[in-house]
Amino acid sequence: MNRKELISKSDFIISLGSMLADNREEVTNSIIESIAKTNAKFTYIHPIDNINMKLYYTQFIKYEVGSEEGICALLLDTFVKECDDKTRKFIDDLDLGYISAESSAGEEEFEEAYENYLEANNKLLIIGDDLLEHKRIENIIKLLALIKKYTNFELIVLNEDLEKKINSCTNFDLEEIEELKSFNGTLVYKLIDENQNDELIASKTFANIAKVANGDEIYINSKDEKIKRTLKVDETLNGTIAILKVKNIDDVFNGYRYKQVKIEKVEA
Repeated sequence: MNRKELISKSDFIISLGSMLADNREEVTNSIIESIAKTNAKFTYIHPIDNINMKLYYTQFIKYEVGSEEGICALLLDTFVKECDDKTRKFIDDLDLGYISAESSAGEEEFEEAYENYLEANNKLLIIGDDLLEHKRIENIIKLLALIKKYTNFELIVLNEDLEKKINSCTNFDLEEIEELKSFNGTLVYKLIDENQNDELIASKTFANIAKVANGDEIYINSKDEKIKRTLKVDETLNGTIAILKVKNIDDVFNGYRYKQVKIEKVEA
């Protein structure tokens, strides 16, 4: 069964780690069709609320940038009810209060998702590209492989290499969830777009914190790079994560898709 067919027959869908605007139009359209066809419940899990999906998701779970390992652990705890003894011990030993607090994703939100899961016949978990360069990707792969093994979720992985690693995973020796790192201040999220422009798309909040205004020419400074863009304030965005469109994921700021940056106004 191809990806489109798999999505179209699903009546409960979770998406994790994709803004679904990242060259994923076919996936987004299939989700919308599924909602229209099966009245599917859709849980969208991401640090950025996607205005384009707002009309369609049943539930939005926002999490802190960098806490994907913790989110996968919460998914494991929520949906895996029968498993081997080693996995059960790992789940029982999870500090859910800490993970929930540091990731800003409430345990009650996952309980709501589980209720929708129980009511559904065809469950689907979509895993996006955001996880790829996470420093804890090896443990994340094990967590996702166990979710695939011990739940009724069908899995769609939007990156082929990551899909192969999850499907071929045989080492289920999970490591403890690492202390979740905080990403404070102004952040950028690299969004692949073939029609890349020279703008940094940001919320009014982001602009205020960075002390810049709509239309300003700015430098985006990270530890290793400095690039020039024009700031575009988008009233539909909230929070302190700006969107940096790139043609290729490795164009700027190599590594994890989110980057902590400092904004500097270009002086005339």
